[in-house]
Amino acid sequence: MAKANMNPRRNPMPTQEPAARAHNFNEVALGYSQEVAMDEAMRCLNCKTMPCVSGCPVKIHIPEFIEKIKEGDFEGAYQIINQSSSLPAVCGRVCPQETQCESKCVRGIKGESVGIGRLERFVADWHNTYCTALPARPTPNGHKVAIVGSGPSGLTCAGDLAKKGYAVTVYEALHTAGGVLVYGIPEFRLPKAIVAKEVDTLKALGVRIETNVVIGKTLTVDELFEDGYEAVFIGSGAGLPNFMGIPGESLKGVYSANEFLTRSNLMKAYLDAPDTPIMKGGKVAVVGGGNVAMDAARTALRLGAKKVYIIYRRSMEELPARREEVEHAIEEGIEFCLLRNPVEVLGYQNPDDAKDPKNGFVTGIRCIKMELGEPDAKGRRRPIEIAGSEFDIDVDAVVISIGTSPNPLIKSTTAGLEVNSRGGIIVNESGLTSREAVWAGGDAVTGAATVISAMGAGKTAAKAIDEYLTSKE
Repeated sequence: MAKANMNPRRNPMPTQEPAARAHNFNEVALGYSQEVAMDEAMRCLNCKTMPCVSGCPVKIHIPEFIEKIKEGDFEGAYQIINQSSSLPAVCGRVCPQETQCESKCVRGIKGESVGIGRLERFVADWHNTYCTALPARPTPNGHKVAIVGSGPSGLTCAGDLAKKGYAVTVYEALHTAGGVLVYGIPEFRLPKAIVAKEVDTLKALGVRIETNVVIGKTLTVDELFEDGYEAVFIGSGAGLPNFMGIPGESLKGVYSANEFLTRSNLMKAYLDAPDTPIMKGGKVAVVGGGNVAMDAARTALRLGAKKVYIIYRRSMEELPARREEVEHAIEEGIEFCLLRNPVEVLGYQNPDDAKDPKNGFVTGIRCIKMELGEPDAKGRRRPIEIAGSEFDIDVDAVVISIGTSPNPLIKSTTAGLEVNSRGGIIVNESGLTSREAVWAGGDAVTGAATVISAMGAGKTAAKAIDEYLTSKE
């Protein structure tokens, strides 16, 4: 075995050049080669206490899969990851490893942590390229479980139960499975072919996916039980966008980030002759500082925007988006307007319909300068307006990206399902709701959060559902 690689810096991730990638939807990060992956794996010290595992919501056996990479056994590494994660190619791309597993890495004390996420991506991509055999379907155990939503929590719960022999049906409201993975995350960060590949693997395990089914409208949770399902997992996400409540938000050219990204990602609005309209060209302002805001801004650029602004009311230090995404946005020429907050969307009325201000069009956004005061309840310094500091930015479109809430449809059609003040479904530590045999997890419970935390919730619920149905036997 070769000696450990004690380089304090991780191997850089190859990427498209900023000038080229800003005008295409091809994946930005290009992935490690076999040689680079093995070299990066050699930076792992294989700690006995495995602190990195404690930072992983799905508890992947990280040192074990990295050890297999050192040996050149890439398929063996994949099989280790697959024991814990149903979506390794997805997690290797969009999971915020820097605040989770990598934040616990010992190598990060005196240098950079091991590139765990980059190695996970390499292993998953290697498997998807060289292993065409689908997994064997487990022996049926005679139990039926329904999953509401095909996002990361639903797919994870479905995969874990299918591996145990459950007959699992996933109900998806949209026409394509994947939830936020297909409608929310752009192609240049997560190619949709990768999501489809992960879904096909679950189908091979016996998972049935029914699209265009809105639970709470097409079917209710009660009707699922009437159809013979013995347990239900709700992973319907948080698809209800939040707005600021400022004048001008009803003008044409104002989008929620959810709508903007769904039109581009799922409905292919970037094509020359799309089936759905979307703003292309001009100047665009994106309000917010999270990962979704970065996705919306970088998408607007690729759709042909001449200038894109990100308007965020705190400083760069408080910006919640992943550092890598922020760096990529800056490299691509997106301008960050920090310590600024919108107070009005400016526009003019359509002369053909001057009586209806909703038919007006965006011409700009009025902002006020901010300064940071004392920390709030979450420990972040509270932004305070500076009186008399208003100024205007000329833009042709505004994308609001300040968070989302769970859709109230399921709650309103399911008796006895308790929710909190934010609309999130209330669950116990196993994901069990106030309704017997109904579990929930992911953004439907927490509000908008990370893909990997949703997967962790799906995994926890799958374990609890298995224990519940086994105990009934």
